[in-house]
Amino acid sequence: MSGMTDVFWGRWISLLYRYGLIFVAKELEPYNIGKGQFMFLLALYKRDGMLQEEVATLFNIDKGTTARAISKLEKAGYVIRKPNVQDLRSNHVFLTQQGMDFKPRLYAILQRWTDILSTGMTAEETEKALDLLTKMSRNATMHIHKERQ
Repeated sequence: MSGMTDVFWGRWISLLYRYGLIFVAKELEPYNIGKGQFMFLLALYKRDGMLQEEVATLFNIDKGTTARAISKLEKAGYVIRKPNVQDLRSNHVFLTQQGMDFKPRLYAILQRWTDILSTGMTAEETEKALDLLTKMSRNATMHIHKERQ
């Protein structure tokens, strides 16, 4: 593709991202979880006990922002930090029972957003959209990592 259509890709991706955060923030508000915190829970659902620095690296977020987000989740009762016995300057982050119990609810919220986005799409269109978004994400990741080397 070339021409003017190339200019609009970022606009639509940005719009989906912003509206997605608005939706998620509204849905998570009753649970005392901010829009910038749910992704940390998602990471811990995949690998509980990650080092706080690993979480920061995973999302390409600075350590201070990560520490604040995890601190908010800790105060809300979803996670607990425990010192890394091999390096006392770092912490492992573990889900609490409350955090584990919240998993199905968080996944249901995210599924509702996916359902909203895919309204009117066939199964084939939904699969193709996911495939294309995955490829675009890989391309972006490879480009940014190459630029940093």
